Amino acid sequence: MFTENDLKQIQQRGSQPETVEQQLKYFQQGFPFLPVVKAATPGDGLLSLDSAGCKRYEDYYISRFAGLDVVKFVPASGAASRMFKSLFTTLEEYDGTDTAYEKIISDQGFQSVWNFFKSIEKFAFFEELKQVHQQLHQLTLEESLLRRDYAKVLTSLLGEEGMNYGNLPKGLLQFHRYDDGSRTALEEHLVEGANYCHDKNGVVRLHFTVSPEHREKFMARIAEVKDKFEQKFNVSYKISFSEQKSSTDTIAVNPDNSPFREDNGELLFRPAGHGALIENLNDIDADIIFIKNIDNVVPDHLKDETYRYKRVIAGVLLEYQEKIHAYLNQIDHGDVSPDLLEEIQSFMQNKLCIEDIPQIEDEQKLIDFFYQKLNRPVRVCGMVKNEGEPGGGPFFARNADGTVSLQIAECSQIDMHNPEVKGIAASATHFNPVDLVCSVKDHLGNKYALGKFVDPQTGFISVKSKSGKELKALELPGLWNGAMSDWNTLFVEVPIVTFNPVKTVNDLLRDQHQ
Repeated sequence: MFTENDLKQIQQRGSQPETVEQQLKYFQQGFPFLPVVKAATPGDGLLSLDSAGCKRYEDYYISRFAGLDVVKFVPASGAASRMFKSLFTTLEEYDGTDTAYEKIISDQGFQSVWNFFKSIEKFAFFEELKQVHQQLHQLTLEESLLRRDYAKVLTSLLGEEGMNYGNLPKGLLQFHRYDDGSRTALEEHLVEGANYCHDKNGVVRLHFTVSPEHREKFMARIAEVKDKFEQKFNVSYKISFSEQKSSTDTIAVNPDNSPFREDNGELLFRPAGHGALIENLNDIDADIIFIKNIDNVVPDHLKDETYRYKRVIAGVLLEYQEKIHAYLNQIDHGDVSPDLLEEIQSFMQNKLCIEDIPQIEDEQKLIDFFYQKLNRPVRVCGMVKNEGEPGGGPFFARNADGTVSLQIAECSQIDMHNPEVKGIAASATHFNPVDLVCSVKDHLGNKYALGKFVDPQTGFISVKSKSGKELKALELPGLWNGAMSDWNTLFVEVPIVTFNPVKTVNDLLRDQHQ
């Protein structure tokens, strides 16, 4: 199937021919739908805590975290270009005429653009935009707005000669305004880390996954602000970066599923989506790891609730982890009785929400089964009430071994053509805002090999193009669904106020970002 040059190219990328062959099979066969059984709801798979419960778990984390090695893991490679889609369209089409102006203020399709210009002074980047615009066009920003010369304004914001916001990653955009200046999303994560991720020595560890072309810009920004925040919070930052590994890229194919080739005859490989970051996560050595997207941050006056629930879900993780490790240690030491086996089964069913546990008569086989189920990475996922935002939902799904466990499922993983399954999906009351805390070490302190807990049958196939030619691309199982499919999973309800993503530039006009 592959030429000698193909094999050389695959080897140079750090991949294996059999891995690429399997990817080609996925294009031909597709991926099965996730066999969801029911939605996880409060009281049934979704832990809903009252104020006393929240305080108990928060206090437990506070009592423990200073002695732990904690890392905040932030996927930050996403480009901001999609945030400005409507502005780019305006930049291409707006010619400054009365007709164009009327279209912006009256056409429903341009309502977001008009809102942007009406509220431009509210954006945290407004002061810098004024300076850049003056330098670039020898006009004040106010003059250009009065003249309705919106193209010049957008060039100052998005263009390479201006602020270049159309090409920067989200993490380097100014999100929030303060008395002492504006902060980027990156800086807001530094502030968060100082408030719930420092160890007993005041060291705050943060890890950002970035695109290669933006790495130096991230490092430069941190060099500018690091001392300021270290003094403000009396901490020291230990910040690391990684890039999506080329070995995780997946092969692209033509519409007929044959390998897509570049003009020079080489195979085309493409980044495999955020699921590839399981490799980056696997490289992190820590007791617990918080995971949160780069754009889900708020100004200081709204952060307290975020801090509180980060501590709550971490407290849940530590308590459950402690119980799991105690059971594993007892099994290791041969301290197993019928009462203990009954207790473990009850814990798995009632706490870890593992259902349809098989009836195993042979005691040693039962012990081995329990050990295998307990001896896995653990994650606690915050879930917010679904108010129309996109995102994976919490479900019970059947596993290959016949058991049923908690899984995060994206819409594309669910067979919406099946009326029964569609009804299950419709009954979901919550969704995942990418608010996770993870335990990736076993009871002996050894790191798990996270690649062993991925479900390869949960990838995605999408249609793209390259040089005007259509192709099909393969994404690996998502980081918080298929890539963590075989983890022990817990869902905890968290308030919607902790979820404030910035998907379009006008999201920064919401009250939560002002």
